[in-house]
Parts: sequence; structure tokens; C-alpha cells
Amino acid sequence: MNGSKKIYIACPWGPHGGGMFKVADYLIQGQALQVPDGGPRLVPLDTRGAMGAGFSLVALTVALGRILFGKLTGGLIGVHVNMAERMSLFRKCCVVVWCRLIGMPVVLHLHAAQLHHFYRKLPRPLQGLVRWSFGRATTCIVLGQAARQFVVEELHVDPSKVEIVINGVPSPAHTRRQRSEGAPYRVVFLGNLSERKGVSDLLRAMAEPGWETRNVEVTFAGGGDVAGYERRARELSVEHLVKFVGWADQAKASSLLAQADVLVLPSYDEGLPLVILEALAHGVAVVCTPVGEIPTVFTDGKNACLVEPGNAASIAAGLRKVIDAPAFREQLEGNGKAMYDAQFSMAHFFTSIAKIHARCFGAGARYHASVSRAEAQEPAP
Repeated sequence: MNGSKKIYIACPWGPHGGGMFKVADYLIQGQALQVPDGGPRLVPLDTRGAMGAGFSLVALTVALGRILFGKLTGGLIGVHVNMAERMSLFRKCCVVVWCRLIGMPVVLHLHAAQLHHFYRKLPRPLQGLVRWSFGRATTCIVLGQAARQFVVEELHVDPSKVEIVINGVPSPAHTRRQRSEGAPYRVVFLGNLSERKGVSDLLRAMAEPGWETRNVEVTFAGGGDVAGYERRARELSVEHLVKFVGWADQAKASSLLAQADVLVLPSYDEGLPLVILEALAHGVAVVCTPVGEIPTVFTDGKNACLVEPGNAASIAAGLRKVIDAPAFREQLEGNGKAMYDAQFSMAHFFTSIAKIHARCFGAGARYHASVSRAEAQEPAP
């Protein structure tokens, strides 16, 4: 890449970084490869490392050293810090405070769905430290109104420094399959296999009466306790309706969505899940719970089918409604795709972030509209 200046995109760099890593990686993928005027480039900065918690302190120390070196040599113009909850909160607070101590502007990008719960359980001195650290950021990016309210009202960040930017995702990597007569309806769950994501609830939904007359298969793609949930499926006698394919990288997730009729995400807590945006990009109907920022963005029956968290009967009814009513499913698909094009495209997201970088750092990276690493435009199997 050309360009003498750089902006660090800081987060745990790898799949263990979850959704915030995906967001950061999408930004890296989206930047122009050539910058004739010497504009800045986005560079990954790993703040955790791929090993255990003890090693994460080493990785964090290295990251702080790289920031200092970039400041001293003049090549670094800003740091974009991606933050979740738990230990990510404290590591990223260290990065934010370090940047301000050495005079480096820093953007704090909050992805955490559960930070408000975690924060409220902290001892008062740690709460004060968190508030003080957030206040040091040049700008704080949040995913929606609920997160903005928390940051302003509970963390006491100046409202003028808090900006809402909804995440974006790349365009589909595969051509979506056309469902043939008699083929099974394919329902896909994409995410970490956990109780917070409602995996047990979805399995119980498949044990509800009525599926014996429908040709349906549910694919669970994600890491976590795969063996435990396979065992749970057998206990519920639904193993013939479900399959577990393990963790899915960007290319595999795109392939699964291209084959899907419905994405289901029955979570108890979320921000604004990337997997929902990815489903919209593929024109796939979405069944999900109204948690986090989801109900502020989506309208039940218009661009998503909303179901009750923890309620297996509600989840089953939502899935059956989408599967049994082609006109309703096509309405969700069309409205969802229109939403993606207008609000969630990578071009829209990248441009929003670049404008913030230009304001905070003096320059922003350029977007490159070509395909990402996963976008090979292969037909779906």
C-alpha cells in the first residue's frame, strides 16, 4: 500500500475477537489498496493476542509500544479502539488513556451488548475509572440510541462526543440459490453456541408440535459447546431436524446464507448483530428477538419477524409463519435487502467511519469498492 500515514484499528485480531474483530476486519478489507495522494491507511493492531489471559498483558504492552513508536516517528495519526465488555473493557481503557497521555487522538468504538450490565456490577472505584477513561476519547462511536443513552447518562460522556454509526457488512460473496420444489426449507443459525444466543430455546422450538409435516432443516454454525448442544438435540429427539457444522469463517458464513431461506437468532441480549445485516445483504428473511438495538432499527412484519426471547413456542411460530407464507417471506426479503442497500452497505459504513477519522485525526482512509477476500461471486452449492 502507498501512504505515509497510518491509523491503527485496535482489537483482538482474530476470530476470538468476535463481532468487533469482524467489523475491524471489514474496514481493513474495504480500504483502497493504492492512495496516490499519500492518504492514511488502516493497519491492524492486536491488543490481546491469540493465547491466554496472561499473554494478553504482553500483547497489550506490545500494542502500547507500537502506538508510542508511531507517535514518535510521526507515522501514526490516530487510533481507532474497538471495545466490548469484561476484560476487553479494561484493556481498551488502557489504550485510550495511553493515547491521550502521549497526545494521540483516539476514537472509541463500543460494540458491547452487555456493557451496561457489567458496568453496574463493578465496584464504585472501577466505575469511576471507566467513566474517566471514556471521557478521554476524542469521539465515542455507538451502535444505536440505547447505547448512546448509556454512554451519556451513566458514563457521563459529553453528548457532543458521542456519535451513532450502524455497522455495515460486505456485499454477498455468493449468488443466492433458488429454492426448488420439494427441497427442504433451510434455516440457519450463525453465532457462538451459547445460552445467551438462545440455542437451547431454538432446539426446544424444533421440538414443538408441527414440524413433522414440514420439510425443514436447521443448521447451527458457530463455535462453543457443539458436543453439548448435539447431546441436547438428541435428548429432545430433534437430531433429524438439525445439524451442527462448527465455526464458520467469512466465506463459509456467506455460503451458508446464500443457501438459506431463513436466518434465526433468538438471543437474549445483542447490540446490532452483524449476522442479521449479512442476512439482509443476501436477501434472507430474518427471525430474531427484539433485544438491544434491534427493535429501534427493525419493524416486526416489515423487515424482520420478531419473536419472544426464551419462548420456544414463539420462536417455532415465527419460523413457521415465515416458512408457510411465501408472500410474507418475500416481503421480508425485499424490505430487508432494501434496508441493506440504504443503510448497511460497506460503502455507507466505511464512509461514515472515514468522516469521523477525518474530523478526529485530520484524514480518513479511502474506500475501495472491489470485492473483499470472501467475495468470489461463486454460486451457492
